[in-house]
Amino acid sequence: MERFIVAMAIVATTLIGAVSVGAHTLGQVIPPNLAVPSGHTLLLEALARGVQIYVCQPTSDNPSVFAWTLQGPEAELFSRSGERIGRHFAGPTWEGNDGSQVVGEVRATANSPDPQAIPWLLLQARANLGTGIFSTVTYIQRLDTVGGRAPTAGCDQAHAGQVQRVDYTATYLFYSSTATATATPGRTARACVAHRTGADTTPVVFIEVSTNAVAAHLAHGDTVVGPAPCPRR
Repeated sequence: MERFIVAMAIVATTLIGAVSVGAHTLGQVIPPNLAVPSGHTLLLEALARGVQIYVCQPTSDNPSVFAWTLQGPEAELFSRSGERIGRHFAGPTWEGNDGSQVVGEVRATANSPDPQAIPWLLLQARANLGTGIFSTVTYIQRLDTVGGRAPTAGCDQAHAGQVQRVDYTATYLFYSSTATATATPGRTARACVAHRTGADTTPVVFIEVSTNAVAAHLAHGDTVVGPAPCPRR
């Protein structure tokens, strides 16, 4: 039987605690309508840098009136230490380095404290793909937004079909069901990771790590198998 190594929980430098996140972000209070329902645990934090893509097209209720309409985001996802851990694109979809995905659906919005920034959001997962880190995500918060708002001019019939890419940054917090994230009440949520050892004899071993450490493992080429415990072989 293949030996499984159980790793000690690594102190997170890329994530923040679920309790503090639930109340504040970068000194700003999260609006109550964006609160994640009870029974869900913070799984991962990602910092997004990219663009919001808008196209000039007729409005649905009046074809003679044109407006900038959101096509979707195009952004890279990073840990707090600057390591790339995934990407974000239309759907809206988030994809990890391990290929897993979550597709969200907006449940609530709130104006950003920055009037020039796109709104903060609460989204619920409507689809999960793969078996990695995003496969168990149930809720997502978009917070700390900067930029990304649609242009305020330049869209009319003469410019129909024109595309504008507007720079933005945001913080995304991903949550999973507490029942899925941890099997024991009071225990730190853990995940099973396929860890690359670099050794010829045993190139990959399965280890259990704190979900606080998942971002660091993804950035170094490991992949997430799913919630702990690791499967036995």
